[in-house]
Amino acid sequence: MAASPPLSPKSIPETGLGDGFLMDLLIKNIYRLAQEKPTDMAAEMRVQLPIIEDVLVLAREAKLVQTLGSLGATMAAELRYELTDAGRAWALDALKQSEYIGPAPVPLHQYIEQVHRQRIRNEVITRVKLDDVLEEVTLSQDLVDAVGPAANSAASMLLYGPPGNGKSSIAIAICAAFKDAVFIPYAIKIDRQVITMFDSTVHTPLKLADQANGLRTTSGYDKRYQVCKRPVVITGGELTIDMLDLQFNPISRVYEAPMQLKAAGGVFVIDDFGRQREQPQALINRWIIPLEQGVDYLTLQSGRKFEAPFDTLVIFSTNIPPRQLVDDAALRRIRHKIEVPKPNCDDFIKIFVSACHKRGICPTEEMMRHILIDLYEKNGEEYAAFHAGYLLDQIDAISTYESVPPQLNVDFLRRAWRNLFTTA
Repeated sequence: MAASPPLSPKSIPETGLGDGFLMDLLIKNIYRLAQEKPTDMAAEMRVQLPIIEDVLVLAREAKLVQTLGSLGATMAAELRYELTDAGRAWALDALKQSEYIGPAPVPLHQYIEQVHRQRIRNEVITRVKLDDVLEEVTLSQDLVDAVGPAANSAASMLLYGPPGNGKSSIAIAICAAFKDAVFIPYAIKIDRQVITMFDSTVHTPLKLADQANGLRTTSGYDKRYQVCKRPVVITGGELTIDMLDLQFNPISRVYEAPMQLKAAGGVFVIDDFGRQREQPQALINRWIIPLEQGVDYLTLQSGRKFEAPFDTLVIFSTNIPPRQLVDDAALRRIRHKIEVPKPNCDDFIKIFVSACHKRGICPTEEMMRHILIDLYEKNGEEYAAFHAGYLLDQIDAISTYESVPPQLNVDFLRRAWRNLFTTA
């Protein structure tokens, strides 16, 4: 389903941007994109044509634009416009202040209202939804019963346990469980500063004709927003604290939203927590106010601080014992702590058999006994969820090298097993 859409503004005041800001943006767009027709200007700025016409009236009164006449001889022919010398000078001056062109931004207060309309907690994650996305991950029922309510709460979550047992897979599955469509602005405005929001690496656009997401009813929405899936941001060891702050480009004089703001209404996964250059305690301290109060505080270059919405399910994933990472006060602020243990024998068999079937391999009882007894039991090794795929990938490579179909046999398993563990 789609969240309640932002209504398309029908006048300059309804945009929340003001005459001066819209005129600057229009003049910059005309200058940079060599646009002549109001319909092209409206399409580029993502606002209705009457708003562009009203801004053009203001620009003509200020002698910044002049008409070129119309193309075609019909009554419906569209007037064309060009910048005057004063208009070109105006454009250059406006570009010195900010090189942002394109869709008109959304004022911060309007964006905050939209975030509240499409809160992630508005979407219910049921057992059926979670089972569907966890179909490829073999988990104990106790673990599924812990993950489900945590995902449904949209509160912070810590997945911890030994490496290679599905923590990242669980986090990715939770991301996939959220199906609602949300509205992401191309940019937001605070004071006269522009912060770009839409990011194709984070936001996945949806088509209006996609009935499965209930989007047909949103055709009249504010086109300064893009209809998207709920955003997903996944970071790992590269995460640093400054990535959670506004990024200012001194050349374009435009800000880029930090990752947690781009993830508003969605999921933010911090994988390999504790492997970052930053101390994990410092990272957690940066999240304390957002996690507890649902708001974040960001700072412009001028020193102006403002409150930004923090409507994000944050998932920390680590193979380091939690108490070695952060203090108890920090752990208390993470609402759900879920251990993802190594699989027991029964679970490992399920994982291995499922992985075999996906590769078109038939695991015989004899080969399974060989794996469980001769490889694991006699070598004193414990099971890990990733072992199945790892061993079968090795067998695929060996089979290709030997020019035979992928198969389980004692020789291939022995050769694959040698690559799973080290002796030093």
